[in-house]
Amino acid sequence: MVILGIDPGYAIIGYGIIDTSKTDMVVDYGAITTPKEDSMPVRLEAIDASLKFLFEKYKIDVVAIEELFYFKNQKTVIQVAQARGVIVLACQKYCGTIYEYTPLQIKQALTGNGRAEKAQIQYMVKAILGLSAVPKPDDTADALAVAICHSQTSPILNNNRA
Repeated sequence: MVILGIDPGYAIIGYGIIDTSKTDMVVDYGAITTPKEDSMPVRLEAIDASLKFLFEKYKIDVVAIEELFYFKNQKTVIQVAQARGVIVLACQKYCGTIYEYTPLQIKQALTGNGRAEKAQIQYMVKAILGLSAVPKPDDTADALAVAICHSQTSPILNNNRA
């Protein structure tokens, strides 16, 4: 199963793609970036186009996305929410199978501790996927963590394991 993990944002959207049917699960990872000089509608359109490209290139089976958590800055949360709406819509259009995970669920799945620090999550992403280094930017490692969370907690995947 090909899983696309997404760490939503509007300036940087982390993505990580893993294939649970392969020993070397990592397919691709990176970040979709939007220039701050661009208007919000242009940035949202770029996010949609980039996601469409990923879906077409990698034949994604399922999407796992991190849920929003509380932001202190209202302007930031509104912009992230707008971008997340476009991300969810694109995932629905191009895939149709979306799972959402809270930061607590992701941390719990990777470390067994819902209050794990970012460095612990990054270490586990590197270790679980057999990477030589922690993926950068941090949003990319976070997106891979979301994909791993789904692969470890999805009842469908776990029922197929021996």
